[in-house]
Amino acid sequence: MVLSSAARTSVGNLPHELTSFVGRRREVIETRRSLSASRLVTLTGIGGVGKTRLALRVAHESQRAYSDGVWFVEFGGLTAPELVHDAVAAAFGIREARPGQQDALVDFICEQNVLLVLDNCEHLVGAAAELAGNLLRSCRNLRILATSREPLGVSGEAVLRVPPLGIPDPDRPGRGKSTLFEAVTLFEERAIAVVPGFDLNDTNRAAVTRICQRLDGLPLPIELAAARLRALSPDQIVQRLTDTFMLLNAGGREAPTRQQTLRLCIDWSHDLCTPRERVAWSRLSVFSGRFELDAAEAICAETLGPHELLDVVTSLVDKSILIRDEQDSGVGYRMLETLRDYGREKLELTGDGPRLRRRHRDWYETFVAPVESEWVGPRQARWRARLQCEQANLRAATQFCLDDPAEAESGLRIAAATWPYILSRGQLQAGRYWLERALAHQGGAPTVARARALCADVLLASNQGRTDEAAGYLDEARAVVATVGDPVVDAELAYAEANHAMFGGDMARALELFPAGLEVFRGTDPLREVSTLLGMGLASGILGEVDRAVRYEEEALAISEARGDAVYRAYSLLVLALTLVRPDRGRARGLLHQALRLEHDLGDPLGTAMSVEALAWVADADGEAQRAAVLLGGAQSMWSTFGSGGVSVVAMRVFHDDCVESTRRALGAAAFTKAFRRGLEASADDAVACALRENNLAAGGSSGESSTAPGGDLTRRERQIADLVAEGLTNRAIAERLVISPRTVEGHVEHALTKLGFRSRSQIAAWVAEQKAGETP
Repeated sequence: MVLSSAARTSVGNLPHELTSFVGRRREVIETRRSLSASRLVTLTGIGGVGKTRLALRVAHESQRAYSDGVWFVEFGGLTAPELVHDAVAAAFGIREARPGQQDALVDFICEQNVLLVLDNCEHLVGAAAELAGNLLRSCRNLRILATSREPLGVSGEAVLRVPPLGIPDPDRPGRGKSTLFEAVTLFEERAIAVVPGFDLNDTNRAAVTRICQRLDGLPLPIELAAARLRALSPDQIVQRLTDTFMLLNAGGREAPTRQQTLRLCIDWSHDLCTPRERVAWSRLSVFSGRFELDAAEAICAETLGPHELLDVVTSLVDKSILIRDEQDSGVGYRMLETLRDYGREKLELTGDGPRLRRRHRDWYETFVAPVESEWVGPRQARWRARLQCEQANLRAATQFCLDDPAEAESGLRIAAATWPYILSRGQLQAGRYWLERALAHQGGAPTVARARALCADVLLASNQGRTDEAAGYLDEARAVVATVGDPVVDAELAYAEANHAMFGGDMARALELFPAGLEVFRGTDPLREVSTLLGMGLASGILGEVDRAVRYEEEALAISEARGDAVYRAYSLLVLALTLVRPDRGRARGLLHQALRLEHDLGDPLGTAMSVEALAWVADADGEAQRAAVLLGGAQSMWSTFGSGGVSVVAMRVFHDDCVESTRRALGAAAFTKAFRRGLEASADDAVACALRENNLAAGGSSGESSTAPGGDLTRRERQIADLVAEGLTNRAIAERLVISPRTVEGHVEHALTKLGFRSRSQIAAWVAEQKAGETP
């Protein structure tokens, strides 16, 4: 064995960084921590996500820990697996004296304390894995940091997926400091290098935000986009990002060829896939957002059986084409927008695009068909979680129908099927938007699908308090139903008419209409059965028939509890409480607390708003004017989130008006306005906590869960959850640790992100690390 002079006189061969390193504080910390626990750490991720830059930064920061050096080997330009060993030996300055002698590389490293960085292993993964395994077994002080689009598969390997950079919410581009969002910071720094006078300001911030969002926070395409500032403004770049691959085709000449354009980078990933994986990639690109395995099986059924597809999906996850995404509904998958665009382009070249988009539509039409019948029952939680995750695909399926006149009936069925979910999530305006587009596209043919869609729109508009708008759709629904001549649809129309009357303030008319459908619904339609009983109870209570109202509401509560329902159990508690607010305020208060906890846990903004409002009425009756005014403000803030001006049942607005007048008289105009504004500006969590007496927001401060944590405007619970996020726990794991629901955890995480001005969990983790470092003496 002969050593070159370079190997004798230098320790390591790390290349110098030519540009600034942006963000990744958490990833650097996590990678260094993993290297301390595992001798092989592999950074995985799609091309252009920044694996190499992260590995180099970790290597530079770790140099002191390796007395015999940190050595870097770049495999990107290597094509022959048999040359992997020689490439590593060459990095150490080793050349073999003669064939067949003892392995000079192992002999050289031997007992040395070395970190070896193997970059871009994906196209040589077998040879790289064999080399890494042999070296680790023979050299006990060696540690290896690898980058690859898929794991090496060596025993003891720790795999860390490198996520895209954090991006701000494109709908609120000005919120928070731009430097808090890594993707925007990267664009800004690279823009200054290209156009020295570039300044991120209110004029261009929205466009820069859109660029980063459209490019998924991927560093490579963001840098390529920033380079276009030589000739284009940020707004012009946004306009041309409709053809991403054509725009981002001029990178730096010093970069590896595959990274000089976005297309070449993704071509590289595509070339590494097997033929079956390429077909699956293109077919799965028909999905928008997240999808689950059952949907993928329907799209790929022609070419892959269920077991084959699972293997292919697993491989695509390993190769960072798909991202594993675990939610309350189960494990799903998603594809970055740039990869989805690429896959769709490949799909169109096959001519199968229209056929597979229709298959996608067919699957989602079948998927949502049972929502109404299964909503009040044990599958409700699953439906709520799954529908939350499938919104993008349902919109895409509906849009497919809107693009073709022949598909109008399917569009109506998809848009109308999920109205119970839309109502429970307070997504009234969005739900009506798609319903009314589908109705307009269908053109007016009197069909069952049209009748049911019109009835669904009446229900959503009435719940918004927009009964005038609902009246027009109700008139048309009557005409269509008369033509259809279906007894079940007749009953659904009576149900919609009764709700319209109730929300419009005509309780007597509602009590005439509700029973018309009740016998049809009993035993066949638990959703409308329970909600009909609740409507009859509410109308009876408002008319002063308290005993009758309580009987209806308790029957609805018994049905929902027996069927394992949560949403209508909460509604039953709420309506029963509303009936008892005046005759039995103590019982009403307890019922409202139960309802509010359940509604807030379910993420039901409409029910939550009504419960907070009703507790304001109770507080006023209890002589707590300050609390009542704060809760009125908190409820008003919630009403506004789903397009409602306030209490949507006209006949109940008198209670609201009486409460406002009473509290203003008790406090005085100025004090009332101050207290109301405090509630109006509070977060939903804080308003709910105030209603449940878990903070002192009503007194002008905060305590308990709402007391702020040192170093940030987080509540104690939010800070507790932030600490657990920093430990790497999922929402489900945090929920189990704290004995709360995953939905509640998700809400706290979202509030923490908003308050801190962050976009990603990794930013929370980095912030927690900084806070703890600052607290250490």
